[in-house]
Amino acid sequence: MNLIYVGKIVNTHGIKGEVRLLSNFEEKNLIFKPDFKVYIGNNHEEQTINTYRHHKTFDMLTFKGIEDINFVLKYKGEKVYINKEDLNLKSDEYLLEDLIGMKVICGKEELGVVADIYDNKAGKLLYVSFAKNYYIPYNNYYIKEVDVPKKEIHGENIKDLII
Repeated sequence: MNLIYVGKIVNTHGIKGEVRLLSNFEEKNLIFKPDFKVYIGNNHEEQTINTYRHHKTFDMLTFKGIEDINFVLKYKGEKVYINKEDLNLKSDEYLLEDLIGMKVICGKEELGVVADIYDNKAGKLLYVSFAKNYYIPYNNYYIKEVDVPKKEIHGENIKDLII
């Protein structure tokens, strides 16, 4: 199983077993749907989503077979994961998290490895570790191709970002 962190349960909502999840996961439409399995906490307790709705800044979930607040109180403060294989991604599809560890190539020159991804609210930034660390905005101006099997990101104009 390849678990991916998708958010944290911050509280319950109401008395019928609904939980509030804070999540920055990009592909919510792929996971927050009925019958999708999630894994909660350090022991990865498996639960199946029954209902989903968005409320303010929260993703609201109920789980199959749980209709009472007393059975979800134990999840408060716990992290929520999914199994990446459950997403059934095609060979050319990827999650933003998959870019971590990929080589950054401009022309024929390797310019480092993606160490992390940040969201500065204006857009995503790839933090690249090289002789000097730098950021690449995750957009079509800099990123031209992501080769998932080779674990390479091909780009243009990236050298302009390295000072």
